Amino acid sequence: MTDPATQSPRTAPLQGIKVLDLSRVLAGPWAGQMLADLGADVVKVERPGAGDETRAWGPPFVRDDVGCDTPETAYFACTNRNKRSLCLDFTEPDDLALLLRLVERADVVLENFRCGDLARHGLDYASLCARNPRLVYCSITGFGQTGPYAQRAGYDFLIQGMGGLMSITGRADGEPGAGPQKVGVALTDVMTGLYATIAIQAALAERMRSGLGQHIDLALLDVQVAALANQASNYLAGGGVPKRMGNAHPSIVPYQDFPTADGDMIVAVGNDAQFARFCEAVACPQWSTDARYATNEQRVAHRGELIVQIRAITVTRSTRDWIGVFEAVGVPCGPINAIDEVFADPQVEARGMRMVMNHALAGALPLVANPIRFSETPIAYRRPPPLLGEHRDEVMREWLNPAE
Repeated sequence: MTDPATQSPRTAPLQGIKVLDLSRVLAGPWAGQMLADLGADVVKVERPGAGDETRAWGPPFVRDDVGCDTPETAYFACTNRNKRSLCLDFTEPDDLALLLRLVERADVVLENFRCGDLARHGLDYASLCARNPRLVYCSITGFGQTGPYAQRAGYDFLIQGMGGLMSITGRADGEPGAGPQKVGVALTDVMTGLYATIAIQAALAERMRSGLGQHIDLALLDVQVAALANQASNYLAGGGVPKRMGNAHPSIVPYQDFPTADGDMIVAVGNDAQFARFCEAVACPQWSTDARYATNEQRVAHRGELIVQIRAITVTRSTRDWIGVFEAVGVPCGPINAIDEVFADPQVEARGMRMVMNHALAGALPLVANPIRFSETPIAYRRPPPLLGEHRDEVMREWLNPAE
């Protein structure tokens, strides 16, 4: 049996896979960055002179070593690591011909143009599959390639509203500040990028058996509906339409934020045993045997009166004090951190979620690390977010046969 310690280092999971990333903004580029982090050679194809729209979505801009703004935006930097940039205008015959040559050598094409736009240039799946039958072609749109909304443009904010997320996000009706609320990041875009990454890898695995690629049709609306998770299941199973509940949980109590003497905290009691320990910690052991609160089902039914009593107690001590009390007895709890506090958190620091790459203009560029931890093939941070058109010569040399 071979000693693992004597084996050659294992290659990145997707090393050798060539990806043409024609996508812009967030959902598609998020998938492209994930594939690149997993080892794929991802070439970002951008418009000459302008590039991805997010190159102009500033401020904030990436700062150099002396604190001055560079032309690069923080938004673009968050989702284009480990890629190479190539400028092509496929409305121009010469650039289109060059792109088609690259397609013939690609394993994956990733695009998020409006439904039908690329077909006008012969860059749709049917046209490219005829050139490269092994091609995995992933289309990301707001509403998909079929259905009455297929021709509509779709953006994350719009989809959060149409897909139900905003109807269950925000303070409950009747409370100050009530009303539908979007999530603080473009979460539907991010989830769509992750679904795209999963689908592309599955299609590549299937290609190993069949020898053929396929078309992946991903819609932001579909993803958002799927990601309603238990809220969608609650509706489908029981018929009741979920409502906004602020930070409360529809099926678990107590599982929400609570005020403290100096701010707020989160308590997340997931079962009756944890609730019993919670009751001891707040010096109200009688709650755990009270017929109104002894089981989670009963606590949900008597949510209002229990939460009022808990809040009256939590305001008597600081957030830090309560977290110490609850952690000591195994009750899940935590602070509500601002972003600066997130990156100062010792757990986040210990996990290395802030990392730095050397950037041509910025010097030391701080970025958020990939959260995946492989035991044998760790994520390699090979390239910082690229400058516009930075890698044309490299890509031409490595992807195309100079003899052609």
